[in-house]
Parts: sequence; structure tokens; C-alpha cells
Amino acid sequence: MSKAAKGFQVDQKVVYPSQGVGIIQAIEKKLFKNEKVPYYRIYLEVSDMTIMVPVDKAEGLGIRSIVAKDDALRALELIGEDYEPIPSDWKLRYQMNLDLLKKGSISDIAVIVRSLYHRSKVKELPILERKLYDSALKLLEDEISYSLKKNRDEVEGLIFSRLEAE
Repeated sequence: MSKAAKGFQVDQKVVYPSQGVGIIQAIEKKLFKNEKVPYYRIYLEVSDMTIMVPVDKAEGLGIRSIVAKDDALRALELIGEDYEPIPSDWKLRYQMNLDLLKKGSISDIAVIVRSLYHRSKVKELPILERKLYDSALKLLEDEISYSLKKNRDEVEGLIFSRLEAE
């Protein structure tokens, strides 16, 4: 089985929202409740972890292809744009950003990075929010570096040069 029902293929790089960029190592059938179910075996380099995701659940989990170069460049632009102030109540802000992260589009992730970066310049972020920011930043760096075929350090520089441009 080399091609999957949802269109992902072996050796394809995919984004698993909140987990990072992974590569589909195999598509294999596993017995689940007396039925053979096709699974993606995805290796996540960032956490050195392999996960099994049922093919028919991948879309619902937000697993998607790496974005095209234009989308990666647009996300970089988005980081440098003006933005709406975010709620000062950190719990509300955290929930809004967590929901965006779960949606997992590259522009949603860019919005999280931008808003939490600027918020952290006003006041130190609570621990949970800091972890969310770090995780969103890592996801953004990973996906943009794969999409633009640049190393992570270079992408990190691109991101911060836009965040810090006033």
C-alpha cells in the first residue's frame, strides 16, 4: 500500500499541529477491534518519536502537507504586520491561542508567535503561555525551514528580524 486514501504518501513530510513536522515512514494495516485499519507511521524528528495515526483520522487531527513557498513567505510577512491587541486576561488569551494552534494552519501559528512575542515584551508570560509560545515558534521555524529549504538558524533570524521591526 504505497498511496493513502487521504493522499499522503510514504516519504512525504507532513505537519502534525502541536507536534511538529514529521515524515511518513510507512502506511501499514494494524488489527483494531478485529478489523484491519490503515495507519500512517509518522516519525517526528523534533521529538525523536514515531506515532501511528489511523488514515481516516489524520484529517480530523489537522495533519496536513508542508505549505508551499508562497504560504511560508506570507506567514513571515504576517509576523511583521500590525496586530490587534490581545486580551490581558492570560487564561482567555491562552485558550484562544491553544485553539489556533490546534487548527494548525501556518498563518494561525504565525499569529500566535506574533501576539505572544509582543505580549512578552510588555509583561513576562505565565509558564503555560510561555510553553505555548515556544512550541508555536518551533513549529513555525520547522515548517518554514522545510518549505523554503533553509536551515533553522536562518529561519529563526528571518522570524525575529520581522518580530523586532518597529
